[in-house]
Amino acid sequence: MEQGITSALENNYMPYAMSVIISRAIPEIDGFKPSHRKLLYTMYKMNLLSGARTKSSNVVGQTMKLNPHGDAAIYETMVRLTRGNGALLHPFVDSKGNFGRQYSRDMAYAAARYTEVKLDGICADIFGDIDKNTVDFVDNFDGTMKEPVLLPTAFPNLLVNPNQGIAVGMASNICSFNLREVCATTIAYLRDDEVDLHRTLIAPDFSTGAELIYNKKEMNSIYETGRGSFKLRATYRYDKASNCIEVTAIPYTTTVEAIMDKIVELVKQGKIKEISDMRDETDLGGLKLTLDLKRGTDPDKLMARLYKMTPLQDSFSCNFNILVDGTPRVMGVREILKEWTAFRMGCIKRRLQFDLDKKSHRLHLLEGLKKILLDIDKAIAIIRNTEEEALVVPNLITGFGIDEVQAEYIAEIKLRHLNKEYILKRLEDIQDLKQEIRDLQYTLSSNLEVKKLIIGELERIADKYGADRRTSIVAEDDITEFTEEHFIEDYNVRLFLTQQGYFKKISLVSLRAGGEQKLKEDDAFLCECECSNKAEVLFFSDRASVYKMKVHEMADCKASAMGEYLPNVLGMEPGENILYMTATEDFSGFMLFAFENGKLAKVPLASYETKTNRKKLANAYSTASKLSDIRFLAADCELAAFSSINKVLIFDTAKVAPKTTRTTQGVQVLNSKKGSVLASIKAIDELVFQDLSYYRKRTIPATGTFLRENDTASEQLTLF
Repeated sequence: MEQGITSALENNYMPYAMSVIISRAIPEIDGFKPSHRKLLYTMYKMNLLSGARTKSSNVVGQTMKLNPHGDAAIYETMVRLTRGNGALLHPFVDSKGNFGRQYSRDMAYAAARYTEVKLDGICADIFGDIDKNTVDFVDNFDGTMKEPVLLPTAFPNLLVNPNQGIAVGMASNICSFNLREVCATTIAYLRDDEVDLHRTLIAPDFSTGAELIYNKKEMNSIYETGRGSFKLRATYRYDKASNCIEVTAIPYTTTVEAIMDKIVELVKQGKIKEISDMRDETDLGGLKLTLDLKRGTDPDKLMARLYKMTPLQDSFSCNFNILVDGTPRVMGVREILKEWTAFRMGCIKRRLQFDLDKKSHRLHLLEGLKKILLDIDKAIAIIRNTEEEALVVPNLITGFGIDEVQAEYIAEIKLRHLNKEYILKRLEDIQDLKQEIRDLQYTLSSNLEVKKLIIGELERIADKYGADRRTSIVAEDDITEFTEEHFIEDYNVRLFLTQQGYFKKISLVSLRAGGEQKLKEDDAFLCECECSNKAEVLFFSDRASVYKMKVHEMADCKASAMGEYLPNVLGMEPGENILYMTATEDFSGFMLFAFENGKLAKVPLASYETKTNRKKLANAYSTASKLSDIRFLAADCELAAFSSINKVLIFDTAKVAPKTTRTTQGVQVLNSKKGSVLASIKAIDELVFQDLSYYRKRTIPATGTFLRENDTASEQLTLF
């Protein structure tokens, strides 16, 4: 039978999606997902709150009565809740054995048959008064047991321990906060719901410690909307004696293996050269990742680089998506406190009503007992003279004017207790009960009194279980920013480019040491320039492209080496050749392009500067006419233009207006004569002319003057 896609989704996929959202992935206002709640409640019913530890496999087996998802999934849930795993600031399970580590990806936890567990002490305030009708109970999956819908947590557990879940079409990611700070903030909120949360709830706190980079704007967004992110970074110390960095805490969101893998990758790529060795020295004392440094390495600058390039600094993205009355809602901290307060007040009122009902029932029984005190003999006589057992209660009701409940209570009193002393002792409780009932009724009728009870519980919990912050806070403004230049070794180099595309970068120190320049037999130098290791080098090709590289990214070599083959390094196209090379640190100056049609284009070098680290720019110069010469000008100067018919024109480049458009065709400088073309450009110091003024013209364009027989150009390397 055919079925439409819309109806198929509605009938099949939507129920699945809702089940994942409501019954699996999103935490509720008590701070637990269903899998957590079922596991902990099973342990509570197994008397593991006060009893000795039991094998984890026992707990897993019992939990399957409430959670039919299989033993592996249940045990994995338990592992994260244990003290041994270290994922929570305040673990719910006291554990013995190997439960892995939150900060380790590869450290596997032991099988359930080897480990032992019991509930941690803080669970007394998770399950407190659960047997006093504080929360609703529902049937388990097969209707053989009852389980709580929520747990009556006495503190905002939702904010104290981290929680992450991925549902269908939505997710939840809640960071953890310090218990003392959460309790203090909740108390302040109960007293004034407009209180500034930042005064007491300073920032998130994580079980793995590390440092939180505090940004007031980002933190305010998280507190108000429940969405936002903040950065965590590892803490370290430098051991000067051993010349090593010891990383002692890492961000909650990463693992030590992921960090090591990334550092190894960077070292192999040559991006990190300061580390000579790396070891994971984690032991029972805690995490420790040791980085041995090469001599002369600045540890702070190296860590600044590692923060940027590895998970040693990571972001935590918050998404406070919580189920409230079966509906997922993204809430800020203030709204979470509002919903938790309403939930907790409901639990307290249900507990008070339970106690009130119990005491009222007790008072009612005692008031019935008080009536038989007037004539105990009559009560005994009624019971003795009643022929049928079923008539005992009706006869007591008639004889003393009491109701059925009171009569049942009196009828169940042992014969030995039907004496004046026993009854008087019981009746002494009546006045106390009446006062307790009045107190309970007053508290139930006043939200202020209920809030006072919650405040008292929070103060007790903060005092009993509170601990100092593990995650330290670093103001964003206090962090020293290191730019890329801080990490580049600064020294002078000389760059060489050969006609066949080989490139050499040689330090001036190495160059002074001497040594013959090695080249291929049929190769020769095309151009060379001197610059800093912090400069950027530009390679102009015959395909009107310019390739850009950081000089420090190019490996140093010796004069005796052949150098690097640029087509491979730059990823050039087949048959493409490099025509010219220049280096710059600030992109000042100009590129001068001379074309056969006699035009010259002067383009500011800044036109080739990009904000992003682009390796190749197309349309580096105009292709309207064939290129005759290309050179870099640091400042305007006089040049000599030679035509193909030996005419010469000396002109000042200041008369050539610069154009920011890289593909500009430029301005006419040398006019064509009898079909001649501009053949080359030479600098004045390359010329051996008796009278330079003979070739100068006041204006351009000009045709130029024929070269005199006694005037020659010195032998220089040319581009073409």
